[in-house]
Amino acid sequence: MNTVASAPAEPVPAGGRKPAEPAAGPSGSHGALGEALLAEGRRVLGLESEAVAALAGRLGESFIGAVDLVFSCGGRAVVSGIGKSGLIARKVAATLTSTGTPAVFLHPVDGLHGDLGIVGADDIMILISKSGSTRELEGLLAFAEVHHVPVVALLGNPDSHLGRRAAVSLDCSVRAEACPLELAPTSSSTAALAMGDALAMALLRRRGFDPGDFARIHPAGSLGNRLTLRVGDVMEDRDYPSVPPHCSAREIIEPLARMRGTVPVVGEERSVVGVVTAGDLTRFMQETEDFLDTPVSRFMTHTPRIASPDELGVVAMHRMEEHGIMALPVVSEGRLVGIVHLHDLLRAGAA
Repeated sequence: MNTVASAPAEPVPAGGRKPAEPAAGPSGSHGALGEALLAEGRRVLGLESEAVAALAGRLGESFIGAVDLVFSCGGRAVVSGIGKSGLIARKVAATLTSTGTPAVFLHPVDGLHGDLGIVGADDIMILISKSGSTRELEGLLAFAEVHHVPVVALLGNPDSHLGRRAAVSLDCSVRAEACPLELAPTSSSTAALAMGDALAMALLRRRGFDPGDFARIHPAGSLGNRLTLRVGDVMEDRDYPSVPPHCSAREIIEPLARMRGTVPVVGEERSVVGVVTAGDLTRFMQETEDFLDTPVSRFMTHTPRIASPDELGVVAMHRMEEHGIMALPVVSEGRLVGIVHLHDLLRAGAA
């Protein structure tokens, strides 16, 4: 008997599902499947950006009240949520802590099984929920009411039971989830995260939290370097030229070349009265035929921007970039003490 060998059955991976057909080929050759995937990605991003943008129009007295409550509490912000809201709560707690507002994440289930002991009389609670009717958060709210702990709620449903009982409720509702099944928290979790960031940054401004404060609690890595590097660590403070106002254009050419195009002009007691750049000299040369014996006071910048040795390098660098400056004279107690160059700050890690 002749038999026809059948093709071996295609193996099915664990889980019982065949792998999806890949959208093969480089960009532009995916065909209908690729276009559908791009359309879906754009739809999701559009819905989520719309959800965040809508929050701005809702901010008002309740937001100011939330900032005031968190700012005035003498303890920590205890941030809680469950599920995806719990993940957002962890991030909000971390952002608050890193920007001057001590905060801690409390899992609501752990809280109801003993961890509520971390909540002090001077603390405040920040509860995050899409529905506003999460059973575990109801337990935390009941504890807060008994112990007179103020509650700020970030809610997808501000008219919920939790929203009505919180001291301040912030409306984080969304028109639609980006999930096509309307099941997975997507737009709603993004909105809650954005509201948490808005609250943290408003508190940062209220506290007057500055780059020095940020550096103090971020000492490690490149971020710590950016926020601890001072102008005095990088500036040239030896063998750099400066010239008096009566120095001629002829005499400034060599110092300009040696100092990478920027030379301070100093008056009595080494006070900075101006600065000459290669650009200043070039423009003057184009406008004046007999320029070599002209004093630099004729074409120098009379109100130069300066830096101090104790200034953060990143701040000085941003000022240079903003005004198109390659170097700044460094002045301490009214006297020229050095010069700092943009490239030196970049090499030192100020960016």
